[in-house]
Amino acid sequence: MKVVLYILAVIVFFQSCVNSYRILIVLQEPVKSHFNVFKPLVRELARKNHNVTLVAHFSSGIEETENYREHLLENKHDLAAYFSKIREEGNVKLDRWGSVSRFAKASLIFCDDDLSDKAIVDLRNSREEYDLIILEHFCNDCFLGVAGVFNAPVIGISSTALLTWHNDRFGNIDNPSYIPNPLYLFSNRMNFWERCENFLVTMYTKLYYNMITSNNDIRFAEKYFGEKIDSMSEFAAKRTSLIFVNTHFTLSFPRPLVPNVVEIGGIHLPENQRLPQNIEKFINESKHGVIYFSLGSMIKGHTFPQEKKDAFLKAFARLPQRVLWKWENETMPGKPDNVMIQKWMPQFDILSHPNVKAFISHGGLLGTTEAVHCGVPMMVMPQYGDQYTNAKAVEANGGGVILYLKDATEEKVYNNLKTILDPEFRAKAKALSERFRDRPMSPMDTAIYWVEYVARHKGAPHMKTAAVDMPLYQYLLLDVLAFLGLILLVFSYISYKILSLVLRSVFSKKKVKQN
Repeated sequence: MKVVLYILAVIVFFQSCVNSYRILIVLQEPVKSHFNVFKPLVRELARKNHNVTLVAHFSSGIEETENYREHLLENKHDLAAYFSKIREEGNVKLDRWGSVSRFAKASLIFCDDDLSDKAIVDLRNSREEYDLIILEHFCNDCFLGVAGVFNAPVIGISSTALLTWHNDRFGNIDNPSYIPNPLYLFSNRMNFWERCENFLVTMYTKLYYNMITSNNDIRFAEKYFGEKIDSMSEFAAKRTSLIFVNTHFTLSFPRPLVPNVVEIGGIHLPENQRLPQNIEKFINESKHGVIYFSLGSMIKGHTFPQEKKDAFLKAFARLPQRVLWKWENETMPGKPDNVMIQKWMPQFDILSHPNVKAFISHGGLLGTTEAVHCGVPMMVMPQYGDQYTNAKAVEANGGGVILYLKDATEEKVYNNLKTILDPEFRAKAKALSERFRDRPMSPMDTAIYWVEYVARHKGAPHMKTAAVDMPLYQYLLLDVLAFLGLILLVFSYISYKILSLVLRSVFSKKKVKQN
């Protein structure tokens, strides 16, 4: 019996070695919420005995072993102050046009700081070989030079909906008549003027990204990786085999996707953990349920203008529900008795509690996904970036209502909360949750399958559509339309000439007869 067990153990060991791939994962964005989306994927790949090397600003929490190593980037960026400034200066209309330029300006600083970091220098100078690189695709491509250094296929990962400038590198359909730009406040059902604006802003963001941001990325690729790149978009299309997108069609608006664009929305959702005793007691003892209020890690509640804080506090005082508010200060002047504040709260575990009836959120995709998964209706207050589109998607799918912070008054806060606390509205949120959860494979199983698929098939070039290699005039059929237009013109001209000759002949004969 011992011999049989020994043989089985040896077989399992060698099988795990055979199926093990060397994977470099680069999560370069210095934003904790972005990292949290894909930290579970890092941990699962390491658990499956792949040789994983992580480059990021944050640790995965895995102990380093022979098959797992980390290169941590120094976090030099005060993002909370940066995003707070955007919120204070922001305008919903102007923000639609300004996001891509703000991304470009931030990228100049982030890329220069991070690519000169010791962790990147050590990685660049190493003689490691990798079967696959997993790289975040967001507001720049300055790290894409690692694909050239290690000559390995790339799987892109996006913690947000697919951004407009990423579609072209996969040949993915991006029709602005019904596909909203993910950085702007539109649904998939737009009126005439919204379609006009969506078209213009989509063309503008693509042009800006390809003309300004990509040129900066080319300079970074040459400076830090020694890569001579003529066109970053062509380099990205050639090197990137597949992209994971943190969306799901039941929440983010449905749209056509090519085979190498894979939705894995909800991959970050953890197993439920027991709540801290004080929070569990507060929730359990609330006869009418609890409202959870959190604006994520980048927006601090205490930075709100005083009149806005007062509007929320007065509205909360009128409700029978208790309120859990993630509040970064020790005290909150004027706090009603039904409000509990705390600097940090386990968000997913709170939302999973059956006595939590509503969620006040900024519309970040992680928190939105968690609330939808748990069936908790939301009052969304978008501040910047993709939060506007996330808010619109939640509203359109019956999962919540939108309230802009600039419009927040006591009455509006109170009335919006009464709306989402209504049993009929909560039933809509539960139905959305059921649709979101109903899948043939879990998000994690989906991601692991496609990672190993791309590695097995050496980059899986067969998944790319022919559109990736087409020049724009061919993709838009401009040459075909020009040819058909020319034929139409020639035919029209010949028809005109024939008709002229016939008419001239007829009228000349009539003239002769009259004479």
